[in-house]
Amino acid sequence: MKNLFTLFALILVLNCTKTERVEVIKEFDGPKITKTVAVIHPIGENNISGTVNFGKTETGTKITAQITGLSKGEHGFHIHQYGDCSAPDGSSAGGHFNPEDMKHSSREAEKRHVGDMGNLISEGEEFTTTLSYIDDQIYIEEIIGRGIIIHAEEDDLTSQPSGDAGDRIACGVIGVAQN
Repeated sequence: MKNLFTLFALILVLNCTKTERVEVIKEFDGPKITKTVAVIHPIGENNISGTVNFGKTETGTKITAQITGLSKGEHGFHIHQYGDCSAPDGSSAGGHFNPEDMKHSSREAEKRHVGDMGNLISEGEEFTTTLSYIDDQIYIEEIIGRGIIIHAEEDDLTSQPSGDAGDRIACGVIGVAQN
C-alpha cells in the first residue's frame, strides 16, 4: 500500500510540474510598412553620400537612388546580407543578400541574388547619380535591416560570387521610412 501511495504521489507531482508550450501569435496592429530608406555613408576616404528608397507598388518594389560623390563610371550596387557598416572596409555587411542560393547576375535576370541591383552609372563626383526602376524580386519585408553597398568598380554581372566589383566604398542600412 505504501508503494502505491508513493507512486500516486510521484505521478501527481510530475503532472503538476509538467509544462506545455503555448505558442502566441500577435498580429502587428501598426501601420503597414510600404517604404524603406537607406542613408548612404562613405567607407574610407571619400565623400560619397545619398539615399536609396524602396517603395511598394502594384508590380513590385520601386528602387530610387540619389548618390553624390561617385567617381565617373559604373559602380556595383547591391543589397547585402547584414545591415552592419561598422568594419573599416565594409566587410561587416556580409555577402549579397541571396536567400534562394542563386548565382550572381543582373537585376533583369530571372535567377539571381535578390540583392543584385546592377550598377550605378556616374558622370563624376560633382554630379548626382540617380537610378529608378521597379524590381519584382525585392520585397520590403525581407530587406529591412539589411545593408546597401556601393562598390568602387563596375559589376560585370557574371563573375561569381559577386560580380568582381572591387572595394566597398559606401554603405547604408535599410530602415523603415515614414509613409
